[in-house]
Amino acid sequence: MAVSLAAWLLWLTRPPRERGLRALQHNELIDVPTEGNSITTYTAFGPMFDDMLADIKAAKHHAYLQFFKVEPDVVGQRLGSLLTTRAADGLEMRLMYDDLVCHSWRWYYRTLERQGVATAGFGRVHIPFITRRGYYRNHRKTVIIDGRVAYVGGMNIADRYNQGLSWGRWRDTMVRIEGPAAAAVQASFAMDWLYTTGKQIATDTFKPATHIAGTLPVRIITSGPLGNGPQIMHFTSRLLNSATSYVYLETPYFIPTHEMQEALRGAARRGVDVRVLVPPRGDRDETTQYASRAYFASLLADGVKIGTYSEGFLHSKIIVADDSVAVVGSCNIDPRSHLLCEEIVAVVDSSAYAAELKEVFLADETVSTYIDPAAWQHRSLMERCGEVLALTIASQL
Repeated sequence: MAVSLAAWLLWLTRPPRERGLRALQHNELIDVPTEGNSITTYTAFGPMFDDMLADIKAAKHHAYLQFFKVEPDVVGQRLGSLLTTRAADGLEMRLMYDDLVCHSWRWYYRTLERQGVATAGFGRVHIPFITRRGYYRNHRKTVIIDGRVAYVGGMNIADRYNQGLSWGRWRDTMVRIEGPAAAAVQASFAMDWLYTTGKQIATDTFKPATHIAGTLPVRIITSGPLGNGPQIMHFTSRLLNSATSYVYLETPYFIPTHEMQEALRGAARRGVDVRVLVPPRGDRDETTQYASRAYFASLLADGVKIGTYSEGFLHSKIIVADDSVAVVGSCNIDPRSHLLCEEIVAVVDSSAYAAELKEVFLADETVSTYIDPAAWQHRSLMERCGEVLALTIASQL
């Protein structure tokens, strides 16, 4: 029985052979630095959502939205109402979601479809986890308006992103990008739409005329087993390996792969100030947190500083390094994001924006507590047992 279970898990998690997304000609827009962008950073859902709705209201041709979760609560209904209104105005409205995590809300998407909004559930499966294709999910959160404005980050569409949880606020990060980089985000959406529906979006739609809105250079990096592999993981490890002063990271789920462990340790051993902020508890259960804590002792021993955010659930996924590079996106630091999910990040090679995102991290740090490596060695036997048990399924979390 144990051998059969192990063989099934190995088969299930082996990267698929299909690479259809890579062959799409529009992939040329991905991971190409573009100058002339402006960026607005959001650390709370409300202001981001208001601006996003305003941008959709002002759209001239289309709005494409892609979220891991779009829930039909107050926030979801408000968004859906606007999308159907704009579709009635004759604009092209498309909404993509991950079918597995949103399967219980299919009625909501069918309602939008009947009212003129094109919807698509990525990776639809009827019996979850029986087929390997169903095991790979799309975790991206993006919005594109007219190919000129794009949103990228960690926020989904649900009330809890706005109202928080019973034990604290929901702390997240999203950016609004205006300028040429929006076309790269749109190309990513087009590739996912093609994979999901078999239909290609017209070339002139996602290669809009150049729109200069600022001075910031932005490149969009995507990764995923159905596309170009673990590019975001490789990028992050290279960033750690090349850092000379500091690397600050925020992630809600911290289960580093072997490559990430070596990069984190290596940077800290060289004297780089490596700091990681994580939430104090899970948003659903504590299994992921136990698995995460199993890695703390070895990382702390090598000088990696790990802090817990005290004001609620830290769902932010940001990186800032050496006052020169800043990253915001959907990617967690765990095997599922790095190896099993379709993800997206915006990378800004700018000292000015790095300084801005560094202030975001430092503000979160003021309400966080760093773990004392010596004290961590004296945690209870119950805690250690929980870590060992959770570690056995860490790759699946």
